[in-house]
Formats: sequence, C-alpha cells, structure tokens
Amino acid sequence: MKKKLLTFDEVLAKKLEDEEFRKHYEEELKNLRLGLKIAKLREKIGLTQKQLAERSRTSQSAIARVENGNYLGYSLRTLEKIAVAAGRKLELIIK
Repeated sequence: MKKKLLTFDEVLAKKLEDEEFRKHYEEELKNLRLGLKIAKLREKIGLTQKQLAERSRTSQSAIARVENGNYLGYSLRTLEKIAVAAGRKLELIIK
C-alpha cells in the first residue's frame, strides 16, 4: 500500500503541536513579518534601499538585513530611524 504524501500545511500543523517548535516558528514569523512590512513600506513610498538608508543615516546593507527578516542585530533606534525616514512613527507593543 502506498503511503499518502502530506501537504505542507498538514506537516506544519503536526509540527506546531510541539511547543518548542511552535515557539521558534512564531519568533521567526515575527521577524519575517517585520522585514516584509519595512520592505513594502519602502516600496510604497517609492524609495530604493539606498535612498531609505541615506534618509535614515544608515547603510544600504543595514536596510537589506532588516528587510531580510533573518537578521536580529538591529536596535529599536535603527527601526525608529527607518520609520522616521519613511514618514512614519515606530510603535512598540508589549503583550
């Protein structure tokens, strides 16, 4: 008898039952969402990474790292400079 192949969603649902896996998954998802949000905002206002970097007095590579979602070395100050350079405010919510 041939074993049924599981879909990605089925495998993920099973993995998320593990508390430690779920914790790491949710943390990574938060980082990816932040990076995507910054990238979308930058594109919405029509700036390149280099232009946003110049406005926020940082480097293009720093913007790329933040947008990537895998980099965790940024500070709240850096995020605030990016937000201000994009004409936005940074809000921090602790739940």
